[in-house]
Amino acid sequence: MLHFLQMNWVTIVVLIALAAVVFLAVRKLVKDKKAGIGACGCKCSGCPNACHCHHKQ
Repeated sequence: MLHFLQMNWVTIVVLIALAAVVFLAVRKLVKDKKAGIGACGCKCSGCPNACHCHHKQ
């Protein structure tokens, strides 16, 4: 096991860093969705294209 870690430590570090970036991106998307920020990155109340993003229910 130690030999495997010694031979592949760079790959493991890159994989952990990539997983962290994906986790942070997903967390930001979820927080923005809960805050009501649209997919374009702005709040829908001031967006001229809000009628195209979210249809009235």
